[in-house]
Amino acid sequence: MTAVDQPEIELPDAAASAPPREKAMTIGAVTKALEQEFPDISISKIRYLEDQKLLTPRRTPGGYRLYTPSDVARLRTILRLQRDEFLPLRVIRQELAAGRASEPAAVAAAADGRRAARRPSVSVSERGPLYSLEDVLEETRADPALVRELEEYGVIKGENRAGVKYYDETEREIVRAVTELARYGVGGRNLRVFRTSADREAALLQQILAPALRSRNPQRRKEALEALENLAAVTSHLKHLLLVRDLRGIVG
Repeated sequence: MTAVDQPEIELPDAAASAPPREKAMTIGAVTKALEQEFPDISISKIRYLEDQKLLTPRRTPGGYRLYTPSDVARLRTILRLQRDEFLPLRVIRQELAAGRASEPAAVAAAADGRRAARRPSVSVSERGPLYSLEDVLEETRADPALVRELEEYGVIKGENRAGVKYYDETEREIVRAVTELARYGVGGRNLRVFRTSADREAALLQQILAPALRSRNPQRRKEALEALENLAAVTSHLKHLLLVRDLRGIVG
């Protein structure tokens, strides 16, 4: 076959072969798209997750946030890990860094497996690192007056070391959560009901596991600590379910 007889090869148009650009959504549109699966989703919650460096939407020249489908998928994963596994944000950040956000099926399967194993979301045996008041205020953006109010009502206690007040990781997250509630007018005095409820639940779990927790057998004590963490996760989930039930009665 001569060069004249050779069929022409049609090269694909560059613009046509380029992958379509992902359509971006505003933060309001994202909230509306996810509210059926996550009824408690809000613009302020999404902004909070961005403040925690879990989301990085692009910004328009005017400062508006724009979320790609990938951003929305990542947000959905974060919300599922919070709702279904009660994972703290630092653990979720580690999960995302491991690449789980790009594998929705793997995330769901892993979540189901961990729920079956009742993976605890907190450790009752370790307090973790301590944070100064300045660190807590910087990371949570809390009002210093609010922190003082939380101490006054016994919601947090802190620990004095060499004249400096320190808070553990759990207390820091309590401050962060109350800061979010404060946006809706909830103050320290309103949190007595939470503190009273937590005290009663802790007393109940202590009553159930006290003999094993006091055991001199290291293995039995270890098993008791694991059971305590699992029970804490279960009771936390139960409270969530009861709250959702009662709130449905309000809005229904």
